Amino acid sequence: MKKILYLECASGISGDMFVAAMADLGVERTGLLAMLEKMQLEHVSFKLEKICKNGFAGTDFMVEIHHHHDHHHHDHHHHEHRNLAAVLDVIRRAELPDRAYALAEKIFTIVAEAEAAVHGKAIDDVHFHEVGAVDSIADIAAAAYCADQLCVDEVIITSLAEGTGFVHCAHGDLPVPVPAVLKIAEKYAVPLRRTDENGEMTTPTGIAIAAELRTQAVLPEKYVIRKTGIGFGKKEFKRPNLLRAMLLEEQTAESSADDRIMLIETNLDDCTGEQIGLASGKLFDAGAKDVHTIPCYMKKNRPGILLRVLCDPANCAEMEQIIFRETTAIGLRKQLIERVCLERTVSDVRLPVGPVAVKRSRWNGGVICSPEYESVKALAERSGIPFCDLYKQAQSLAELEEK
Repeated sequence: MKKILYLECASGISGDMFVAAMADLGVERTGLLAMLEKMQLEHVSFKLEKICKNGFAGTDFMVEIHHHHDHHHHDHHHHEHRNLAAVLDVIRRAELPDRAYALAEKIFTIVAEAEAAVHGKAIDDVHFHEVGAVDSIADIAAAAYCADQLCVDEVIITSLAEGTGFVHCAHGDLPVPVPAVLKIAEKYAVPLRRTDENGEMTTPTGIAIAAELRTQAVLPEKYVIRKTGIGFGKKEFKRPNLLRAMLLEEQTAESSADDRIMLIETNLDDCTGEQIGLASGKLFDAGAKDVHTIPCYMKKNRPGILLRVLCDPANCAEMEQIIFRETTAIGLRKQLIERVCLERTVSDVRLPVGPVAVKRSRWNGGVICSPEYESVKALAERSGIPFCDLYKQAQSLAELEEK
C-alpha cells in the first residue's frame, strides 16, 4: 500500500505550521529537537507544544530568539547576514540523514532563487537577514527532517490558500502574496487560492516546502484516513489558522467494498467433462475470480453444461481466448455486473501444532471467521490431526480473538 500524505492548506502554509503538523502526526519529538540543538544557533531555543487553540487540539512549533542587549551589537551585526552557502553550512551541523539534508538544501535553494529573482540579484548575493535567517534555517531543517522520517510515497497538495492586502517587512510594505511566494508558485506551478482574509497565509518557506514535496495535485477517488495531525500558525485570522496533515491509504478497486465484475458464460452440449475440467483450471490460473458449471438441458433435450466465469473486466479478453481455445464454444455472453463484498482480511491464528490462515469478513459490526481450506489441509497433513478438528479449533480461536 502506498503511504500518502495529504496537506490540506485551507489557511495556507508556513514552515512552522508544517513542522508542527508533522510532529502532531507522530514524528518523534526528541529526535527532532536534538537535531535542531546540534545546529548551535546562538540565543535560540526551540519548543514543540501540544496546545488547544480555537477549540482544536494540535501542536505548535516555536523558534524563540533571545535578544541580548549589548553595546557592541553593531560589531557582530554583519555576521548575522548569511548567504545560501553560509546557511547550508549551519544546516550541515545538524547531521541530518543524507536524504533529509538534500531536501533541506533543495528547499532553501528554492527560497533563495525566488528572492534572487525578485530583487534582480545573483543567488549568492541573496542574504537572509538576522531573525528571518534563524527562523528559516530552523523551519527548513526541521521540515526536511520530518518529511524524511515520515517516509511517504506521495504528497498531495490540491491548493494553498492565500490572503490579501499588505504585509510589513524589512523592505517596507509588500503586497500579498509576497513577491517570493508568487515567484515560487509560478516556477513550480503550485496552485494558489485567494481568500478574503487580510494578511499573508502562505510564506516563502511554506510554499518552498510545498513545491518540493508535492507529487500530486488531486486526492484519490476513494481513500481511508489513517491519521490526522494539526499544526498551528502564529497569525490570527477570522478563521482558525491551522494546517491539517493526513496520512491516507488509497482504496483501489481491489479493496473497495462494492465494485463491478465481468460475468462471461456459454452453453456447451458437445464438450467432454475432461475438456471442461482443463478449461476451468486454465481460467483459474489466468486469474479468474470464480469459474463454475451448472448442468442444464439444451435444445433437443440434450444434457449440457452452462460454464460461467467471473473475472476482473481487465482480464476479460484473456478469459475469452481460453474459452474459445479449450472448449467447443462458438459464442459467449458477457455482462458487467455489480457485486457487493464484505470487507475482508486474512491473518494467522496460532494453534499448538502450527499457524492457520483465517479469513475475517466484517459485517454489521460483527465478524465472520472462516479458516482457509488450503491452510487447514496442509496442517492436517503435517500434524495427522483430522481436518475438521483443526478447522473448528482455528475458527473458535479466531472468534475469541475478535471478542
